[in-house]
Amino acid sequence: MNRTEKQENKYLGKVYLVGAGPGDPGLITLKAKGLLECADVVIYDALVSPPILAMINPQAEQINAGKRRGKHSLFQEETTQLLIEKAQNHAIVVRLKGGDPFIFGRGGEEMEELVNAGISTEVVPGITSGIAAAAYAGIPLTHRLYSSSVTFVTGHEAAGKYRPKVDWNAIAHGSETIVIYMGIHNLPYIVEQLSAAGLNLETPIALVRWGTRPEQEELIGTLETIVEQVEQTGFGAPAIAVIGQVVNMHSILSNYRPV
Repeated sequence: MNRTEKQENKYLGKVYLVGAGPGDPGLITLKAKGLLECADVVIYDALVSPPILAMINPQAEQINAGKRRGKHSLFQEETTQLLIEKAQNHAIVVRLKGGDPFIFGRGGEEMEELVNAGISTEVVPGITSGIAAAAYAGIPLTHRLYSSSVTFVTGHEAAGKYRPKVDWNAIAHGSETIVIYMGIHNLPYIVEQLSAAGLNLETPIALVRWGTRPEQEELIGTLETIVEQVEQTGFGAPAIAVIGQVVNMHSILSNYRPV
């Protein structure tokens, strides 16, 4: 290889944006598991469960880039730059994200930066918590009697984004089931907005924390009661919220969750 070719191929490795799923190691894809077992570097997020981290090649360099509210191991720009740097010297670089990389996981942003930098990149989808946590709680997001549509929305918005806020009025009337990610901190505001948009205060809501993990727990209420229930119980993140009549299935199906 001549000098010009070396300059054109300064990024020797490939970066895989891998979805780890919601926590249960049985839900990770075979492709994701295979990449973890042969990776040279794994840069992982805070919500990746310990059993999945245990699948990583013991010889691989492991870097915690986790982000939790108010606690950042690495800022987003640092994480992207780190991926670029690691791709210069390693063949298989895995960016391991909880859930699915493209569902509120900033995977699209990271992949765009990597592509712009000329790095070979591939996404490996994962099961998102909004689907899996609800299923493990005995809540089908669709049901022929209760819901034929689902909306996924973030309850925690980035500053300076493409628009200033979620249109909660449109969300309230857009589908029969609403799944909210990262909404616990802003729950009072979200409930207020949905109520102001005309959503009945008797509408059932379920909060599911640590979905699909052994420590999973649920808090069931209505839009009228849930904020007070959270305050009384200390129920906190990480959790998703499911809003709609499908939540009523929890009392029937929750005892039959996967083990």
